[in-house]
Amino acid sequence: MRLPKHRIGPSKKKVVMARPPSARRLVYLDHCATTPVAREVMDAMRAYFTDRFGNPASRGHQWGRDAEMAIAKARMAVADLVASSPDKVVWTSGATEANNIAILGMVASTDMRKPHVVTQVTEHHSVLDVCRELERQGAEVTYLPVDRTGRINIDDLRQSVTKNTVLVSIMAANNEIGTIQPIREIGSVCRERGVVFHCDASQAVAKIPVNMDDNCIDLLTISSHKLYGPKGVGAICESVRASSFRLRPIMFGGGHERGLRPGTINVPGAVGMGAACALAMRDMAADAKRLQRLRDTFEERILNGIEGARVNGCKQHRLPHVSNISFANIDSGLLLSALPEIGASIGSACSSADVEPSYVIRAIGVAKRHLQGSVRFSLGRENTAADLDYAADRVISMVTGLMSMHGGKKQR
Repeated sequence: MRLPKHRIGPSKKKVVMARPPSARRLVYLDHCATTPVAREVMDAMRAYFTDRFGNPASRGHQWGRDAEMAIAKARMAVADLVASSPDKVVWTSGATEANNIAILGMVASTDMRKPHVVTQVTEHHSVLDVCRELERQGAEVTYLPVDRTGRINIDDLRQSVTKNTVLVSIMAANNEIGTIQPIREIGSVCRERGVVFHCDASQAVAKIPVNMDDNCIDLLTISSHKLYGPKGVGAICESVRASSFRLRPIMFGGGHERGLRPGTINVPGAVGMGAACALAMRDMAADAKRLQRLRDTFEERILNGIEGARVNGCKQHRLPHVSNISFANIDSGLLLSALPEIGASIGSACSSADVEPSYVIRAIGVAKRHLQGSVRFSLGRENTAADLDYAADRVISMVTGLMSMHGGKKQR
């Protein structure tokens, strides 16, 4: 498709626009941001908005008992997916709240004057911002660097653990570049040193197998809307080893969720998350194989069709549905604004009027000419080969056009 032509009349400028987005084929490739609720999940939830509306804490009547039974079934599905135990699943509003409870709750449980936490520089903000708050409160935090693929060095982790280390918090897979951390090795180091290992697995769960026991994970956080469940619900899963440590609550107001998370449980949300986890148990392997094949073909077309394009992250240890590609001397915000029919993420944060390159992309040492041009494409169950062919064609056409317009110079 050609770029929109600008025609100037005798008295005023007239812009001839391309077809409106509603008339174009729409391709959603931002499943790391959120996923559509699966039809089976919506079907499972529906009754708990209407006929089965009981409060699971009201065990004195049938409405409450029905809700309690539904919650118990959902806990079982979540626990089965990550190899936890149903009685170790604590409902939250999502992974951000779960990360706050896990990290702040562990630090609050110690009587050390200067507790120490270890994390790494490309964590999600819901971990990094909590760690910065802990520093303001007097705790010590070590931020491990990552290599050019986005992975930490196990020796760096081993050397960073001290007698005051109460928690290591490392994500399973990065939300921008899809890099999978060496979780089993991290867990082994933590187990050897007697340190609690917290893992934000919100991007990894339901995409790749995540087994808490095999990987020595003590606390794992999940978000429902990343795995075809509803928004507004997530969970902290504790390992069976959790008896050797105890999270201290950071919120108060009732005895719900073993005292860790007060407030009435979001019953439809929890039911939906349980249904989404059950679907993942059934379909994860097949989904991963299909999406990886589509992703690899998409990447190959982009790299062959655009001079200077490069894939960011680790090609060997990467989520099967994620592709983060940088385009040389192209502004990714400008690119995506010219492609409203493609749902993707620019992977950068806005501060006032300035758009800064992603801190993740900076951390892995991406070259200056690629910094501003990173785009995350994350595939999902509803995407087809035709969708990816169309998206690749549109991206190649638009990037080529932008490069031609600006003579290959860096965008401002």
